[in-house]
Amino acid sequence: MTKTITFAILHFTVAFTVGYLLTGSAMVGGLLAVIEPACNTVVFYFHEKAWKKFEEANPQGHAKAVSFGWLHIH
Repeated sequence: MTKTITFAILHFTVAFTVGYLLTGSAMVGGLLAVIEPACNTVVFYFHEKAWKKFEEANPQGHAKAVSFGWLHIH
């Protein structure tokens, strides 16, 4: 659990710092530190669902070549 908490702190810090350095605004940095991890959490959920379907379609673990474009279109 400690590793998860320290990673979350690191993630928020990086998001804030990048936003602040790009804009000079603590407000934008703060918003990015909250919004970006929240968006990543939602995206990760759907990524896991898609990955599970992919694994079910390939039970032997043999990955077929899938283009990045196909993954986002279908």
